[in-house]
Amino acid sequence: MKANTPKISVIIVTYNAAETLQACLDSIYQQKYPAIEIVVIDGLSTDETVKILEANTDRIAYWKSEKDAGIYDAMNKGVKHITGDWVYFLGADDILFADFTQLAYELKNNDTIYYGRVMTLGGPTIPVNEYGFAKYGLCHQAMIYPKAVFDKYLFNTRYKISADYALNMELYNSGEFHFEFKDHLVANFNQTGVSSTSVDKVFEKERGGLVRKYFGNKIWLRFLFWRFKKNLKGQKQVE
Repeated sequence: MKANTPKISVIIVTYNAAETLQACLDSIYQQKYPAIEIVVIDGLSTDETVKILEANTDRIAYWKSEKDAGIYDAMNKGVKHITGDWVYFLGADDILFADFTQLAYELKNNDTIYYGRVMTLGGPTIPVNEYGFAKYGLCHQAMIYPKAVFDKYLFNTRYKISADYALNMELYNSGEFHFEFKDHLVANFNQTGVSSTSVDKVFEKERGGLVRKYFGNKIWLRFLFWRFKKNLKGQKQVE
């Protein structure tokens, strides 16, 4: 490890992830960036997940298996055990690409949240403008946060699926941090997890108000019109 190389803490939260966890870990081990630590918070898995963690203990900085209150409760636990200058969240069914190392070398300012692209079923994600950010948010597998974010903020566990979206909205107009896109394809985002197959009802109920609070009336009105058209289209398809 180079003396002046900032450390990146990769946090993985797991629950019955035995089928994919080793491949996920291997994709981290294959990175050329020399300063990565791995923290795994497991939700008391009943499959072979813990055995995999035990087999990888010498390459994981910290791991623990205990009951939690969901994905974001586990993520909040994870940030309490990091020693890195930067924080990255990776799903246990996701894979890092070599470009993650390229993004890692471009981390410069601790008031900046850097994000790249991730591969999804629809192809690589794209950079977003303010309206796109409010409407769609960012995939957290694309983002590397400065640790300073989690010195002050945590995920709101009221939102069981979309707490990262809610936090990023708050950070976007916090006045403390800004977002910067770097054109690197950093990870494969597996869209079979809970965030892709379920709806966060609490977040969706409050989403419009959050857009208005953090992005202002102009963006909020555009968002409401977009959602109205989306709902209308959905009703017609049902009919």
